Amino acid sequence: MNQDLIVPAAEGLYCPAGHFHIDPWRPAALAVITHGHADHARWGSGAYLCHEDCAPILRKRLGDVRIETLRYGEIRDIGGVRLSLHPAGHVLGSAQARIEHRGETWVASGDYKLEADGVSTPFEPVQCDVFITESTFGLPIYRWRPQAEVMADVNAWWAENARAGRASVMQAYGLGKAQRLLRHLDASVGPIVCHGAIEPLNQIHRDLGVALPPTVNVAALDKSSVARCFALAPPSAIESPWIKRFGAHADAFASGWMQLRGNRRRRGVDQGFALSDHADWPGLLQAIAATGAERVLVTHGSGEALSRYLREKGYDARPLATEYGDEEGEADPTGEADADRA
Repeated sequence: MNQDLIVPAAEGLYCPAGHFHIDPWRPAALAVITHGHADHARWGSGAYLCHEDCAPILRKRLGDVRIETLRYGEIRDIGGVRLSLHPAGHVLGSAQARIEHRGETWVASGDYKLEADGVSTPFEPVQCDVFITESTFGLPIYRWRPQAEVMADVNAWWAENARAGRASVMQAYGLGKAQRLLRHLDASVGPIVCHGAIEPLNQIHRDLGVALPPTVNVAALDKSSVARCFALAPPSAIESPWIKRFGAHADAFASGWMQLRGNRRRRGVDQGFALSDHADWPGLLQAIAATGAERVLVTHGSGEALSRYLREKGYDARPLATEYGDEEGEADPTGEADADRA
């Protein structure tokens, strides 16, 4: 093989041949962004390149920065490197970065999941020589139930609370998880409320054609309507005065970590729903196999465990240290995960 197309650098993952970085954690001249979560899209770079649906999210979060966009599959030549973006299925506008140079192809996947969620463009495997994969849930214990089953449980929980005259407050990360929940809620049960930190991101999704049910401000509801409502809130809102508007309520948390026994208790919520925007163990293995890559680099999460398993299966696999996973990914509520786990 030629010299590595992507190498670790102080700013983040670096492509020396093209002189650009992928999801840099420190300012870089050109940042190729896989998606809009804050641990992958940080302020300070000279220019940003992302999928066209990711651009309004970056503008919302980073302000007046220079952004260029690509459609899925569109090729950009950067210093002789052919760069293209391909669906990752993680959140709206998420992408895998395909890099081709001198007959060799690498793919940096960012974060991804295989199940279609009705919000983001579904994951598409990309053939490559080297695949850089996440491993947020890279242990065999993580195996997701189908989204339809989980959402049926969420709607049943909401309906039961509404019959009992108590609001349902769901903690969910503001970008991706919140819109996925919203997309599949049964709006016939009652009004849907979104915290002010989530609603602007909902509007970006609506503007891009994602069908989401109407939401209202809790201040516009009378007491009986509040008692039947479903409220989406970021975890940070739970200790704020906003939560007092719902009175005595039932609360829940939607995260892949809810599959672990004890995490609901650690979160201090009534109910936990194992709904993740990351691939589970079977999904990671399926995605890796579909690339045809013989060499696999494993980033944030259970990197050593997944790498060891892949080596046993004949891959050239090793962990790759990164600084992802500290914001908006899917934080481990136990506090027991590696520091860089999303």
